Amino acid sequence: MSETPPDHLAVNPQSPFHDADVLARGVGVRFNGVERDDVEEYSVSEGWIRVQAGKARDRRGNPMTLKIRGTVEPYFLIAK
Repeated sequence: MSETPPDHLAVNPQSPFHDADVLARGVGVRFNGVERDDVEEYSVSEGWIRVQAGKARDRRGNPMTLKIRGTVEPYFLIAK
């Protein structure tokens, strides 16, 4: 496994960008210089994160999310 987190990662297991091995290792996200622990999905190359929009749910029961643009810096919480 590389020492840099993937470019695109999602917490939702139904997403094609979900990687359980990477998430088990622990990934933190710094967004615009601020540590965020509520990130559902991120893309470094496109410069955005998805965060949950309060307690709102869609008709399938999934949380509603907001896409926020900015500087994304992922890092591993546990070094190997």
